[in-house]
Amino acid sequence: MNLAFQAPGIQPPSERSRGVTAVLGPTNTGKTHITVERMLQYPSGIIGLPLRLLAREVYNKVVEKAGVGAVALITGEEKIKPRNPRYWISTVEAMPRDLSVDFVAVDEIQLAADLDRGHVFTDRLLNRRGREETWLIGASTIQPLIEKLLPGVPIVTRPRLSTLTFAGERRLSRLPPRSAIVAFSAEEVYAIAELIRRQRGGAAVVLGALSPRTRNAQVALYQSGEVDYIVATDAIGMGLNLDVDHIAFAGNRKFDGWQYRPLNNGEFGQIAGRAGRYIKDGAFGTTGRCPAFDLETAQAIETHRFDPLMMLQWRNSSLDFSSIESLQASLEMLPTEPGLTRAPTATDMVVLDLLSRDADVRRQSKTRADVQRLWEVCQVPDYRKVSPAAHADLALTLFGFV
Repeated sequence: MNLAFQAPGIQPPSERSRGVTAVLGPTNTGKTHITVERMLQYPSGIIGLPLRLLAREVYNKVVEKAGVGAVALITGEEKIKPRNPRYWISTVEAMPRDLSVDFVAVDEIQLAADLDRGHVFTDRLLNRRGREETWLIGASTIQPLIEKLLPGVPIVTRPRLSTLTFAGERRLSRLPPRSAIVAFSAEEVYAIAELIRRQRGGAAVVLGALSPRTRNAQVALYQSGEVDYIVATDAIGMGLNLDVDHIAFAGNRKFDGWQYRPLNNGEFGQIAGRAGRYIKDGAFGTTGRCPAFDLETAQAIETHRFDPLMMLQWRNSSLDFSSIESLQASLEMLPTEPGLTRAPTATDMVVLDLLSRDADVRRQSKTRADVQRLWEVCQVPDYRKVSPAAHADLALTLFGFV
């Protein structure tokens, strides 16, 4: 269904679909911009975003329009909370759970299919709602599953504002100014950045391991024009608004939280689509050791035509905290609806299993509040990227303090 963009007026057949609109399309369609404008029409709202850096970018935009005292920023790394915020900008994982607001939006909703983070996005798709209106924003690949899980929801499709063109293969030393080079490990990012610095004079670096201040400074370095190249991981594909004319892939395989695998065409398209901004055209291609794109892949990226998603990752969010065993059993529940599959066992579940074997933990987990506190500790992100056993030791220490 291709609708002119307007507030939804359709009464959906199910309670879960009420007030929800899906705003879908390729990159550079202005989806995030119109979402911010829509939220500001309401007295209160929350936008959940896929990246900490993108959340900071959107926070700054909302502050410009609503004032610093009206806007909160909540991510895994930053927390800015004025006394009485009206608008909340957060990562999807950090969206306040019990806050009731007029407008709710979840960006890059197609990440509900991701093996690592997908179950969080699926939970927001199914359960997180604004009092007046809810928007699900993302790629058109998720449309069939939204139609299945949220019957009757209006689908608004938005076309790309500029043209994306395949530019073939180029050496790193021949990449045009205002290029972003995308690699899939910190080692590759730093090696490529050093090579560009030696050959072309300077490059900014953006990857998740950097502190928020450093990431923000690196983006500002590129955006100001002080350097003409930025080297980043594939996180650049999740909505960052950079003045990029050319995207160059330095690799075609990534670690998805479980294994190293080739990127699919939709993932290539999400990243390549960051070239060109607003009505300015962009280009994409390969460089370094990345194999050249075949004609079918290049055409799919140029025309934004990708295979639809077949399944979304799901994990039960209605948890039973009456005991540790009950909590574990509720986490192991299987989905009952078509289009959903139980997500792989995540780090927080592994940590819970390890801590549940500790005699002191079991002795201190007799009440519902105790078990809930234990689960909250298990969900502390593993920022150090160590083994589950080492992270469980940290969680055990935290549980003794909270």
